[in-house]
Amino acid sequence: MLDVAWQIVRNEGTEALTLGRLAERAEVAKPVVYDHFPTRPALLTALYLDFDARQTAIIDAALQASKAEKHDRAEVIASSYVDCVLAQGREIPGVIAALASSPDLEKIKREHQIVFMEKCRLALAPFAKSRAIGSAGLWAMLGAAEALSNAAATGEITASQAKSELFDTIIGMVDRNT
Repeated sequence: MLDVAWQIVRNEGTEALTLGRLAERAEVAKPVVYDHFPTRPALLTALYLDFDARQTAIIDAALQASKAEKHDRAEVIASSYVDCVLAQGREIPGVIAALASSPDLEKIKREHQIVFMEKCRLALAPFAKSRAIGSAGLWAMLGAAEALSNAAATGEITASQAKSELFDTIIGMVDRNT
């Protein structure tokens, strides 16, 4: 059902995603959908968690395979983040925006953002002279990652531009902490 939900968001937008519409498009009875997702916010949460799990797996694998060098780690984080958003397509910005419409959904998003930032902190801290990366820099990096990826997903900039700018942002963050 998540695949069908993603298709609805991709083709018709986040606003078109309702439990009734999902049941219709998935060709199942409404009670089946309600058994999996009791509310629309629960469905949006499931979509976000699906995306986040894929993004986490991609970044974890790429970090594990990368050299333990500042530029390699920054490249992995920038490329993995942008590539994951682009692989999901234009629909993820709408889902993320919908998450902000509810305090409960926003809390879930925030928890996953903090996990991602901590992963980045651990990957990059060895390259900062102080061996620490400040939270303000990580929030700035995350904001840049989201904005640049969304701009690439909507075609406002290229994927290469998004990755390059995010890479520079990450390097700048690390270098400021030296």
